[in-house]
Amino acid sequence: MSQATRTITVNDPVGLHARPASELVKTVGESGAKVTISKTPGEPGVDAASILAVLSLGIAQGDTVELVVDGEDADVIADRLVKLIAEQNG
Repeated sequence: MSQATRTITVNDPVGLHARPASELVKTVGESGAKVTISKTPGEPGVDAASILAVLSLGIAQGDTVELVVDGEDADVIADRLVKLIAEQNG
């Protein structure tokens, strides 16, 4: 099992709201990996497979989030999640 950590700044003007959060949760669920997301890099994160946990962070435009992926192909999954967040716009 491997671990990968990625940090990304959210550019979406409305932040990580319901639609992109649900896409993130769906992708995490399909990956089979354990993924946490935190609003403050270096702080303990919440389960990225839980829509309520992700939305509870209140991630807004300009916030920097940290993703920590544990599992097979952690780097590939982490890169996929970063791309998904980067492509969100409205």
